[in-house]
Amino acid sequence: MKLDERVPHDHPLRSIKTLFDQALTHIDWKLSLIYSERGQESIPPEPLLRALLLQILFSIRSERQLVEQIHHSLI
Repeated sequence: MKLDERVPHDHPLRSIKTLFDQALTHIDWKLSLIYSERGQESIPPEPLLRALLLQILFSIRSERQLVEQIHHSLI
């Protein structure tokens, strides 16, 4: 099952995602400057920003709790 299928069509997160995607297109060039050609690969900033947005919207106090909530929601 795709993640998109797990969220109801009328859920407020869908409109927030649309706005967030539009905002990311405006700063995409800045985010591409962060990537390095050397060293270990890192987590791309886009998924990190999405996770932080969820953390703020759902008033989750820590990154550890955020990971637990995401894991719980996907099961």
